[in-house]
Amino acid sequence: MSRAVRVVAAMISQEGRYLITQRRPTAVLPLLWEFPGGKVEPGETDEGALQREVRHRLGVEIRCGAMVSFVSHPYEKYTVDLYLYECQIVSGEPREQNVEAFRWVTSDQFDQYPFTPADEASMNELLELG
Repeated sequence: MSRAVRVVAAMISQEGRYLITQRRPTAVLPLLWEFPGGKVEPGETDEGALQREVRHRLGVEIRCGAMVSFVSHPYEKYTVDLYLYECQIVSGEPREQNVEAFRWVTSDQFDQYPFTPADEASMNELLELG
């Protein structure tokens, strides 16, 4: 059985648009788009991991709210358990610190961006809920 990796992602929305980030060319799944976030380290809470990852990638401080979706996606060598949380930026303006790019997009525009498979599954779930 492949190991499961716990990943958290932030669904940050402002005026009906969502913040998405593009992975770097050197990353696994290069140049695909996703909700910002990353792996939860041992002993870390989901909230702590989200705050650390979003600060690292975009240079902003966030506050975490409710979990909005969960998907488990099998990749070749491991399974990603992706937990998506509603988050708000509490300070700072996003900048491309450790991402290739970021965009504010409406849910109608999601299909113009190639997302990672786990994020794609999250998104489909969200759009169905919406």
